[in-house]
Amino acid sequence: MTAPEAGPAQEVRAAIAAARPGSDASRWPGKLPVEDRLAALLDPGSWREDGLLANARVGGLPADGVRTGVGRIEGRAVAVIAHDFAVKAGSWGKLTCEKQVRILERADRDLLPVIYLVDSAGGRLTEQLGFFSDHRGASRIFQLQVALSGRVPQICCLLGPSAAGGAYMPAFTDWVGMVEGNASMYLASPRVAEKVTGERTTLEEMGGALMHATVSGCADEVFGSDWEVIAAARLLLSYLPDSWERRPPAAAPAAPSRPDWSGVIPAAETAGYDVGEVIDGLVDADSFFEIKARWAEEIVTGLARLDGRVVGIVANQPQVRSGAIFVDSADKAARFITMCDAFNIPLLFLHDVPGFMVGVAVEQQGIIRHGAKMITAMASAEVPKFSVILRKSYAAGYYAMCAPGFGPRASLALPTAVAGPMAAEASVNAMYAKKIAEIGDPAERAAFTVARLAAAEGWTRATRRRHHHISPV
Repeated sequence: MTAPEAGPAQEVRAAIAAARPGSDASRWPGKLPVEDRLAALLDPGSWREDGLLANARVGGLPADGVRTGVGRIEGRAVAVIAHDFAVKAGSWGKLTCEKQVRILERADRDLLPVIYLVDSAGGRLTEQLGFFSDHRGASRIFQLQVALSGRVPQICCLLGPSAAGGAYMPAFTDWVGMVEGNASMYLASPRVAEKVTGERTTLEEMGGALMHATVSGCADEVFGSDWEVIAAARLLLSYLPDSWERRPPAAAPAAPSRPDWSGVIPAAETAGYDVGEVIDGLVDADSFFEIKARWAEEIVTGLARLDGRVVGIVANQPQVRSGAIFVDSADKAARFITMCDAFNIPLLFLHDVPGFMVGVAVEQQGIIRHGAKMITAMASAEVPKFSVILRKSYAAGYYAMCAPGFGPRASLALPTAVAGPMAAEASVNAMYAKKIAEIGDPAERAAFTVARLAAAEGWTRATRRRHHHISPV
């Protein structure tokens, strides 16, 4: 090698050596360095990086604060965006955005699932023209995320802050796992909110992991560490196809963990029980991956395997709010149904629903509008749908949980299950409440009720002639 050739080659090697480890992350002992995060996510030796030397000539900006490239998870190719919190707090500059745009364009071209390891303070204010107004800045990233939605899985591990406009990066993905104590997501910090509105709050109350998992619904689950959420992301990908053009990967069939769930469902319609026990009796053992388990708990959504094949489950939860459908549970179900439909995952609906919640509060919240979202998502789904009434299914809840008119491949019901516009007691109240109330004498009121029952039980045919034939075998 000649001397002139040695100079540039040596410079490149030195730049690579400086960029790979990033900046010193020892000040944050509760976080894995970005290199360790990538190692936990990807199969060993599979990482192929893009743009490692971005801003290499500028001191203190290794890889410009973001690592992008392609690796493999269980042998399957994935595109990765990993923010380096040790470099300018993972903030976005012009080249940070350019690298993210390029990898998302590649994911769109090659139909690769995208894994986001998000830990960013937002836009780099010293480079506003680069990340904010540039045509390949943050807006281009969001446009590509939306374009990828429903085409490939997008999975987000939120490991630190996701602030200001950058908070939309997790929001555009299919699943968000947050690390408790480290992860946060907000459009404005508590300090900015106080300046604008006078409201005093904390970061956890305004944008913390538990808040988003239990109140806003922006997070799907909360984890105790970086490696736990990354492990969950790897597991979730095993239920999803590489793209909308493919089917989810199958696994070896397994028997349910609960071979007998007789006795789980009480006979009394108002008695609560855990529908999770029913699910455990249906699906392959330990295969249920619940989605948004802490939010809108009156409805259960999640992926599972049935005889090795991936299915999506939408189930009413009678032990929470009697399983009635509220505004948030309608949104939760609608989003889950559309994700399953996008990725060719058949849907199983398990009914035990008294209907949509009623009252002034939910009407003012737009229960009709949100219910329409759920029904539209269910009716629009082209994947095979199966509908099972476990105990009861009343009113518009019957429709939302995939009634026969919405074209399920099969509509089944347990032998004691009931369905109708409303429960029997409510029907009597609707038809005869005024008449019964007008009868002042308790004995006469009781006699009226008994007479109605006797009239129903003692019916006879109007004529003596045969009114229809018996269908042939």
